Amino acid sequence: MLKKATTEAMTVIEKGVKQTKAMLKTQEVSVIQSISAGTAVVTGLKNVKMDEMLLFPGNTTGMVQSLSQNSVGVVFLDNPDHLKAGDKVTRTNRILDIPVSNDLLGRVINPVGTVLDGKGPISTKERRPIEREAYPIMDRAPVDTPLQTGLKAVDSFTPIGRGQRELILGDRQTGKTAIAVDTIINQKETNVISIYCAIGQQASSVARVIAQLKKYGVMQHVIVVVASGEDEAGMQYIAPYAATTIGEYFMEQGKDVLIIYDDLTNHARAYREMSLLLRRPPGREAFPGDIFYIHSRLLERSTHLSKKLGGGSLTALPIVSMEAGNISAYIPTNIISITDGQIYLSAPLFQKGIMPAIDTGRSVSRVGGDAQLPAYKALIGPLKLFYSQFEELESFTRFGTQLDEETQKQIDRGRAIRLVLEQRQFQPMKVTDQIAIFIATNAGLLDGLDEEKNQKAQKIIQTVMQTDFQKETEAVLSREKLSPQTQEKMLDAFKKALKRERIL
Repeated sequence: MLKKATTEAMTVIEKGVKQTKAMLKTQEVSVIQSISAGTAVVTGLKNVKMDEMLLFPGNTTGMVQSLSQNSVGVVFLDNPDHLKAGDKVTRTNRILDIPVSNDLLGRVINPVGTVLDGKGPISTKERRPIEREAYPIMDRAPVDTPLQTGLKAVDSFTPIGRGQRELILGDRQTGKTAIAVDTIINQKETNVISIYCAIGQQASSVARVIAQLKKYGVMQHVIVVVASGEDEAGMQYIAPYAATTIGEYFMEQGKDVLIIYDDLTNHARAYREMSLLLRRPPGREAFPGDIFYIHSRLLERSTHLSKKLGGGSLTALPIVSMEAGNISAYIPTNIISITDGQIYLSAPLFQKGIMPAIDTGRSVSRVGGDAQLPAYKALIGPLKLFYSQFEELESFTRFGTQLDEETQKQIDRGRAIRLVLEQRQFQPMKVTDQIAIFIATNAGLLDGLDEEKNQKAQKIIQTVMQTDFQKETEAVLSREKLSPQTQEKMLDAFKKALKRERIL
């Protein structure tokens, strides 16, 4: 009986062994050879790849950034203070990636997808590598649809199109981030998704931007990717690439996306720090030789896709800081040559209280009128020429020269245009309201008015446009031009309203 039971037990065991498949998993493990200031040298990982994530004790992660015959250079994404030479390093066999999902809207994350807003985890099924090749030319479509910033000085003189790359350039504290935030706020009633990527900023500055976006009711259409100044240089380096990957996810769904890189000067400095610690040879201003390439491959990913790929777009507004107005510094000139134009913010204009402090002479959009509504384009051409002539003419008035009547009229018109271009923060204006104000400006209705009356006149014109010209508003948005008869009709209505309010 015992023998029979033993035989049956052996049969069951043999059957179980045959049905069981051994799952063997190999893992490459090595040790840290040396570690210093956010970087490490690791030996013994023979098959490791560039940009692969490595795992260190304490769930600390690092990214492979240089490969040599006997070792690899690693940049940490987390604080490595607890690590030391001899600690274990494990390959993950995973190129650095980030989760992408529609649930990211309204959330604040870091460049590896960790939630920073305390609202709980984000449900994501798909992950994408942060580094991807840009779309080839054949998959792109021309930039022909405007992305309205709501700022008269930008939408008129340096228009931005969906799929364009427009640099915002200026000294510290001249209103660069303010332009970016106003542009995001102006997308409230559009279907444009905005991504704000903070690189090397103070945590308090980022918190202030998030508070402003919540206050003006646009946060639900915004994704904030944060690598603050307190984070490791590696985290700051990958931030814009991670944000762009998220933007591409929505672009490939046929949606329009706006991405702000604030700012790429800090990004370049983080890369310089990484490169010097990894002992790469320094070049101009101690930046490594491939600094141009890291920004060009980033910004080249912004585009307008062809209709066969959904027609989505990714518009980039990179921000770059200058020092003492030095536009010829290394990083500014690099990014100027990569982008499709720049919005130049002048410190002297800012100090005079002219907001936004945009220098219209140095600002340019290489897409130009292709990114404007036809009604706007027809209106702005003569205005832009007149204003540039006025700026030249105004310089002569500083010598106290007596002016003839015609010259004085030109001065008054130019000053009226300058007052019209001024705009307070958090007050973006609809494109149709901008057109109405410029029609009135071209006709001389605002000539000779002081600042207070000029602002009142603009509000009156906006009200008239919104209440009495809804049909014309729809026509403008449908890419129709305004006939001379329609413009005359609008001017008559503006004049009556301004006289009624005793502005004229």
